[in-house]
Amino acid sequence: MPLKLSFLAIPALLLAGCATPQYGGEPLGARSPYGLFLAGRAALNAGESREAASYFDRATASSGAGPGLLTERAFTAAVLSGDIPRAAQMAVFDDTASEASKRLAKLVVAVEAIASGQGAEAYRTLTADEIGFPHRTAAALLTPWAAAQAGDMQAAIRRPDVPGDRLVEFFGLLSQAYQFERAKRFDEAETDFKALTEGTDAAPLLVLAHGEFLERRGRRDEAVELYQRSLAAFPREPALTAALERAERRRPAPPMPTIRQGAAQAMLTPAAAMLAARQNQFALAYVRMALRLDPDRMDAWLMVGDLMASAGDLESARAAYGRVTASAPEYAAAQAKLAWSYQTEGDVERALAIAEANAVGGDPAALLTLADLMRTNERYAEAIPPLDRLIAESAEPDWRLLFARGAAYERLGDWPKAEADLQAALDLKPDEAEILNYLAYGWIDRGERLDEAMAMVELAVAANPRSGAMIDSLGWGYYRLGQYDKAVETLERAVELEAGDPEINNHLGDAYWQVGRRDEAVFQWRRVLTLEPDKTIEADARAKLASGAGPGPARAVAATDAPKPRP
Repeated sequence: MPLKLSFLAIPALLLAGCATPQYGGEPLGARSPYGLFLAGRAALNAGESREAASYFDRATASSGAGPGLLTERAFTAAVLSGDIPRAAQMAVFDDTASEASKRLAKLVVAVEAIASGQGAEAYRTLTADEIGFPHRTAAALLTPWAAAQAGDMQAAIRRPDVPGDRLVEFFGLLSQAYQFERAKRFDEAETDFKALTEGTDAAPLLVLAHGEFLERRGRRDEAVELYQRSLAAFPREPALTAALERAERRRPAPPMPTIRQGAAQAMLTPAAAMLAARQNQFALAYVRMALRLDPDRMDAWLMVGDLMASAGDLESARAAYGRVTASAPEYAAAQAKLAWSYQTEGDVERALAIAEANAVGGDPAALLTLADLMRTNERYAEAIPPLDRLIAESAEPDWRLLFARGAAYERLGDWPKAEADLQAALDLKPDEAEILNYLAYGWIDRGERLDEAMAMVELAVAANPRSGAMIDSLGWGYYRLGQYDKAVETLERAVELEAGDPEINNHLGDAYWQVGRRDEAVFQWRRVLTLEPDKTIEADARAKLASGAGPGPARAVAATDAPKPRP
């Protein structure tokens, strides 16, 4: 599903706070420079960067104002909307611009220079005066590529150095490896690539760079071994899978990255760091600059889509996901995200249609998306076939797939199959609280293996003491054992944590009834009907209210009658 992060907090770059007006259509006063400025401010706050750029441009033009706040806002909106050439033209470096704006402007001007083949200009911009926080990392990683385009190979192969910046230290080595390869200093390039991919958990990006280098050198067997080692750690990484297939089939090796492609990677590295730090506006600015350098960078379009989705701008998110081509390794992921965007908006049929079409080729991520969407929409029977295929084709048993299929079988009422899958999942992951709780609840609700089930639920609750669902399982276990006072106490805790859960409220009503608190029981069952329960829970609550006789007796079994715990 799309990322759920706060986005475009205006002070993050250079914008000061002010009132947020309606910006759809032409708000009152929008034809005045100030009205246009407010509309642009509102659009930018809402993540509508293209609309914001339009408003700011109109405000600047209608006011006749020179450099100043309006220009800064328009510049920022142009960057965030991806109009880097326009932003570079608007860049202001004199005393009318804020320091934050000038720092970003230098980076934008350098990126536009590289995109236009003017490496010498870019290099001068990046090195004349240090570009300070927060753009120092991006500037340092971009500088070798500007030098390479300017023809200064000595500067290009010089490893970037920003004291204390691990990102520059690490990815500066990747840049140096590429520059050595460009200079045909292959032994030195290989030394750098090997340093980056030591161990079994090297990032796929670095493994791909090293492996492609080996392919270009005609050493495909070594590349295959490298890709296989990485896939053991990252089995669902589509780019690694595609690279392994290419190398095994002796297809042509990917060419060495162009200067623009290398510069785009230099921008994506700090973009990912900004995204991890929840600095989404900076992340978007960097990704937009990367795409100016390399419009065919598919992982960058995915990042734009995620950032737009997190801002609530689903139209822009879908446009970005749509830029990922069908031949790209990222295509299945893009289509999955596109499907979830429609699910989020409530267009279930379109979401499922996209997911079904995406899963036709058998891509594991696409199959998993289809299964998840089917389960989300309570179409459990249709979730099972893609899960069957995933389980059958997995190189190693995956407890998550078994758990998902077991849960689907349980919702379909096929407990024997559900129990088998849940037990198999638990055998693979004995301490996983979700499996412990789900399997134990199934036994508790059926009055089976209660001693074993209660022990499992207690372990789950200990691992997740704030989980209302798991505490509900414990309370319902006490109910099944006939320990109604303990059941009431425990289920009240569960309702405090999950006040809107109809099943937990229904359980609490049953427990109240058994301890003689009949009015409170009736209140709980009536409350259940206001919480959008499923058909089974609704029918149960209505039957108890209509009969006035309350729930039936607990279906507990004595510990001696329960099946023996499995070894």
